[in-house]
Amino acid sequence: MTETATPAPSPDEIRRRITRLSVLAAVVLIAIKAFALGASGSVSILASLTDSALDLAASLATFFAVRWAAAPPDAEHRYGHGKAEAMAALVQSGLIFASAVFVGWEAVQRIFAPLPVTGGVWALSAVVLSMAVTGGLVWMQGRALKAAPSLAVEGDRSHYASDLAANGVVLIGVISGAWLHAPGLDAAAGLIVAIWLGWGAVGLLGQAADQLLDRSASPEVDAAVTAAVLSDPRIGGLHRLRTRMVGTVVQTQMHIDLDPELSLMDAHAIVEAAEERIRVAVPEADVLIHADPRGARPEPAPGPQPTPDNGPHAASASASAVPVTTGEPSPAADAPPARSGPWG
Repeated sequence: MTETATPAPSPDEIRRRITRLSVLAAVVLIAIKAFALGASGSVSILASLTDSALDLAASLATFFAVRWAAAPPDAEHRYGHGKAEAMAALVQSGLIFASAVFVGWEAVQRIFAPLPVTGGVWALSAVVLSMAVTGGLVWMQGRALKAAPSLAVEGDRSHYASDLAANGVVLIGVISGAWLHAPGLDAAAGLIVAIWLGWGAVGLLGQAADQLLDRSASPEVDAAVTAAVLSDPRIGGLHRLRTRMVGTVVQTQMHIDLDPELSLMDAHAIVEAAEERIRVAVPEADVLIHADPRGARPEPAPGPQPTPDNGPHAASASASAVPVTTGEPSPAADAPPARSGPWG
């Protein structure tokens, strides 16, 4: 009796699993750091706890956004829901920036009015355990992203990776505050964490804004699309190429030049083959190709077009173009003279 091989999980299922794990890890980290804060009173532990609390909110946003983005197109959203991931990343950046402001303010106050750090053993143990949990999560998120790219999961991984480095700074702060009797260093460590968080929030905000504002895909993607299309010698050229990212999908539109003598069936077959080559080169691509007869005048590029000259020379040229007739006077002769300028 042969065993049936277990099918590999789909990219959407991989994203769902890793977001569940992220929420669970955030809950565990909050519990560990809350206990350590009660035992030590360390401002750097407070900074790390605040960050973990907002990590939980960001992970929940990612948890729901990944499921929303995977929903198929409907009557109200014909292009799908892929930008839900960018919206989640936008929320994440706002939460991280808010935590940076809070932690930075608390750290500055403690620098000028330092408080002793107690319970150093508990605080140190909590930081080491938190680094282990965070490191394991970042590693698993990295594996998931290789199998199923996602902007929301990438944003989640980015701030957990920054947490891992920030926890190293917290570790220094706890040691200096508890054993070196330098609580000012503990507060300074918290300030460094705040700056680190703010920098990460700015980077994540840029990634989310790129998708929400329909920034073009990377030059590498455009080059791969162009190479895939022009590999067919029957395609004479490519113009008006437009790409944008919608979640994990690359939406691509273009015009291609074909022999005007081709039948509709042959042109359709060439276009279909080109679309399939693009999907091989750029997985999860959404492709739309318009065929133009080779040698035809290209359509004007989108954007404002040049307006006719309304100056005095144009007016005189227009008047001279009126045909001269005999008998009754021409209507153009009784019309008011043309005016130049914006109100002409």
